Amino acid sequence: MDSPVVLRKCRYAFLTLPHYSLIAVANAIEPLRMANRLVGRDVYEWSVISLDGRATDASSGLSLSPTGALDKLGPIDIFFVCGGVNVRDAVSPALLACLRRLADRRVPLGALCTGGYALARAGLLDNFRATIHWENLSALREEFPRVRIGDQLFTIDRDRYTCSGGTAPLDLMLNLIQQKLGSRISQLVSEQFIVERVRKDTDRQYVPLRAQIGTSHRGLLRVAQLMEENIEKPLSLERIAKETGLSRRQIERLFKRDLNCVPKRYYLEMRLRRARELLLQTSMPIMEVTAACGFQSPPHFSKCYRNQFGYPPSSERKPGSVAPSVEAVI
Repeated sequence: MDSPVVLRKCRYAFLTLPHYSLIAVANAIEPLRMANRLVGRDVYEWSVISLDGRATDASSGLSLSPTGALDKLGPIDIFFVCGGVNVRDAVSPALLACLRRLADRRVPLGALCTGGYALARAGLLDNFRATIHWENLSALREEFPRVRIGDQLFTIDRDRYTCSGGTAPLDLMLNLIQQKLGSRISQLVSEQFIVERVRKDTDRQYVPLRAQIGTSHRGLLRVAQLMEENIEKPLSLERIAKETGLSRRQIERLFKRDLNCVPKRYYLEMRLRRARELLLQTSMPIMEVTAACGFQSPPHFSKCYRNQFGYPPSSERKPGSVAPSVEAVI
């Protein structure tokens, strides 16, 4: 059971860079609003800001109002940089200087979507684990080797809070709400937004294979597509080779060179990811999940699942511990 918590007000600031992702910002702010509603008081407070105080256009052409100026900002608990498209063009010397001043004052820093690029450029993610939208993963890893970039939905490492785009900020905020108000409130917020489960920082964002290796590797992409289309009844490597016009040896070389794994392992991990989605998002019995993902028997499936995730598939179906009611948290 969650322990009672003291409801000290949290203040978050969202710095919107030019062409920021509006869906990412909305998915960060709305859970805070809903948490306030559920507990019946303003536990969270937020501000949308820009360097000059003028509203910034999102990538959709829309803007958020009111937008305040950075130099008018009071004390805050987390300062989020909100990026979107063309983030390199949006990062100016003035912005980098501002972020470094905030870091010098020990203000916790976060980033939504591609906002992590700004923090990395400022040197504020060095030796931190961090997350960014999958389209920018490879470039960031190449440009900033001291940043430990992962492909998780979001990452919390000490006083750095980074996440991917789209709906990932919702997951980050649900976890922050859970830390502050308990799992009951976090779950109620997720229910209000028709979210089936609160995803954790161990959940990975889906990174399309074409983004990992580039579209020029057509042979490898075709192999992966065949695997994706044949989850329930996995194809042999010989059959895949015949379907794609490649030799078995060619396929093995492609996987080793571009993905640093063997085809069999890649195929297995793909099927296990599908199995986890079914376990978490459906009520299918484990026996049916076993068959739907091409495993010969439940014991074989359980062994592979445990080796991949560290626990058996039945653990995905265990209810969480009993949480306090809304009234108990208040």
